[in-house]
Amino acid sequence: MKYTPYLPWLCLAVGVVASTSCSINPATGSPDLVLMTQSSEIEMGKEMHQKLLKTVPIYPDKKLAAYIDSIGQKVASNSHRPDIKYHFTIIDRADINAFALPGGYIYINRGLLAYLDSEAQLAAVLAHEIGHVTARHVVRQDTARKGANILSIFSVFATANAQVGDVTNLWSTAAVKGYGREMELEADGLGAQYLFNSGYDPHAMVETISLLKDQERFARYRAKNEGKKNRSYHGVFSSHPRNDVRLKKVIAQAGTFSDQHSKTTNQQQYREHIEGMVYGVNYEATMAKVTVEKNRYSHKNLGFTLLFPEPWLPHNSRSSITFSPEDKSARLTLEVARHQQNHSPSQYLRRVADVTMLRRAENFSQYGLIGHTGIVPATADKSAQRIAVLFQGSRAYLFTGTVLHGDHDIDYDKLFLKTIHSFKPQRTKARKTKSKKVHYVMANERTRIDALAKQLNIGAYAAQQIRLINGLYPGREPKPGQWIKIVK
Repeated sequence: MKYTPYLPWLCLAVGVVASTSCSINPATGSPDLVLMTQSSEIEMGKEMHQKLLKTVPIYPDKKLAAYIDSIGQKVASNSHRPDIKYHFTIIDRADINAFALPGGYIYINRGLLAYLDSEAQLAAVLAHEIGHVTARHVVRQDTARKGANILSIFSVFATANAQVGDVTNLWSTAAVKGYGREMELEADGLGAQYLFNSGYDPHAMVETISLLKDQERFARYRAKNEGKKNRSYHGVFSSHPRNDVRLKKVIAQAGTFSDQHSKTTNQQQYREHIEGMVYGVNYEATMAKVTVEKNRYSHKNLGFTLLFPEPWLPHNSRSSITFSPEDKSARLTLEVARHQQNHSPSQYLRRVADVTMLRRAENFSQYGLIGHTGIVPATADKSAQRIAVLFQGSRAYLFTGTVLHGDHDIDYDKLFLKTIHSFKPQRTKARKTKSKKVHYVMANERTRIDALAKQLNIGAYAAQQIRLINGLYPGREPKPGQWIKIVK
């Protein structure tokens, strides 16, 4: 933001009316007009971190977590905000992403780690996210959204109305859409500077972007090959073209190492920590509870199985299981609770689940279980819902099907009922599925990716996947003596 004669008055008005902050941004050196103090920013990040831990799985590899934290702390100590406490967390998901929340909370998905080739590239990802934190992008983005309120502050003195609006949803886009092209480029420049300050070559950021652009290219190929709509990629570095002139310029400004000054790459150290890491679905983390095979969901501990609509996917939380399509147009939620033996399924819905009115209500039985189902009528603020309960021993399984913004050509209630009526006790031992893991092998003069992929049995696109995680996409071969990742 450029200085104007109105800035002091604007800062004063904001400070008096809405407890806002107007200060010099530690990373950019320019004045910030923001609606949140640093202490509030840190507290908000802490609160969101605690909520996130309840909803997403964390990769349970303490050694790898400690390694990533050590790299992140090293880079953060060479940033513009070394005084705040940083937290680095590995999310146990196979998709490729990294993001930051306010106040120093930074996350990297396990899936992204498989595509990186060195500690320098890992540091590049973390440095970029640290750049978002040091430049206070979440807070600045929120202030920009509330610009109309800020501009109207001058009217406060005339109207005596001090309600500027509350600060909410600061984190809503960080993990999904990023911060916009200009803020992403700013994070690139800051990250490159932090890399250089930490002894890493800033060019590692360009290398990392190139690897991720290959993944985007493959996703387009796969969608076209399967006749599906290509899903937009919103992960880390998603806003960058492969040959981004502006990006190369801000990275070059960070500095270059002389021939006498060795730059840190640490491929071997990175390789040692990634060896044995889970690739794709982490079955071991969920096997004690669930097994998912195509569209069959089985819960080993609770002893039930059901079929859910294809191509819907299950999402587990601590209190429920939700099945929904990719576009989130509808959802079927399954909750489990204890029930009193003197309640019938009908009484359970009306008394315990607090369903006051139920249309098309009916009792039903299946696989030795008894249940009751019907439709809760729509209200002014809620659409109609298919609801059902099934008793299995002392447990009550409550289904709630909701259409949010459905396709008129799809009979959602039919899908809900089909899933409900597929619920049955799990009487056979679930087949244990082992997770695939990343391993390193050294290529020789006879190593060819296509031949290697045939031995690994990792799906229809095995060769493409092996090339992608080794930076060899679309058709390159490894050099003799080169360490390459395989999945088995």
